[in-house]
Amino acid sequence: MKFNKFKVAFTMAIASMNILSAAISFSHELKETTFDQTLYPISKPREEGYLKVSDVHTLFYATYGNPKGIPIIVLHGGPGGGCSDDMTEVFDLSQWNVIMFDQRGAMRSTPFCSMEDNTPQHLVEDIEKLRNHLGIEKWCVFGGSWGSTLALLYGQAHSDHCMGFILRGIFLGNENNYMHLIRDMGKTFPEAYEPYINHIPVEERGDLLTAYYNRIFDQDPNIHLPAINLFMKLDGVAASCYPNPESVNKLMAEEKLIFSVARAFFHYSKNKFFLEPNQILSNMDKIQHLPAIIVQGRWDTITPPHQAFDVYKNWPNSQLWMVTNGGHTCCEKSVASGLVIATDLFLKKFNSK
Repeated sequence: MKFNKFKVAFTMAIASMNILSAAISFSHELKETTFDQTLYPISKPREEGYLKVSDVHTLFYATYGNPKGIPIIVLHGGPGGGCSDDMTEVFDLSQWNVIMFDQRGAMRSTPFCSMEDNTPQHLVEDIEKLRNHLGIEKWCVFGGSWGSTLALLYGQAHSDHCMGFILRGIFLGNENNYMHLIRDMGKTFPEAYEPYINHIPVEERGDLLTAYYNRIFDQDPNIHLPAINLFMKLDGVAASCYPNPESVNKLMAEEKLIFSVARAFFHYSKNKFFLEPNQILSNMDKIQHLPAIIVQGRWDTITPPHQAFDVYKNWPNSQLWMVTNGGHTCCEKSVASGLVIATDLFLKKFNSK
């Protein structure tokens, strides 16, 4: 009996090692498609914890699914958005070991909304500290919007600990990328942009970034709350390719969330996302051997498709799936369905090794 148990454990360990060392590949392909896949049930964490990563910051993290499954780290957007149980609906938790965490200053991590030592470089090293804390040798990396930026930066710094990438709504962190959200939404959403722009005096509108940054970081709630609400309502309207007032109202009711995202986004934008110009595309050679699927909404106005296309062109082992009826948010069924198919395809590839 003991021998049989040892044999089973040994077999599972060997299988896990084979998966971790497996080199999988995808044909370099761009396809336009629609998805209508059944999503997986939303799950509660099997474990929650806190990890102190500096004298200032402590991160909240949670794990889901099969502890012996293929590990995958989920990087949330925003910045400042935090993770949630809802994100498990794109994973088969019988086969995935899903790890999520709230980045510095975001949601359940402490101190809340602290921008001290809060840069992509700090976050990349936080991911490594979490990986070591959990005793994981290699994992897949999953991220959407700002989470895709962080996923690419992490991969370029620590490719030896990455098995592959599943990304959504690529954001490269260049000046024209973040300024697009700050100043250009009126071209597509004039009714939501008008109150946002009218909140700023005419003489300050030449520098909307500074105007909103100063207001959002003002200590007076009478100054920062209206600015946060106007920016986040514009962001909520722009997130979907379909008019969705219910979704916008739900977002605006999450007072802690919109406060966290607005402050983090303008902190990062004011500091040019702490990146060199074109930094990510200039370093794609460091991860081009690793497999990737990019799920991109065709009508994503927050992170328009040209950024995903630029990454795809520089990544021979990647596929780009343009979702014909998709926008930015993964709450849209079409985009979430694409992510389900992507995670299932990775499982199929790994399990065939």
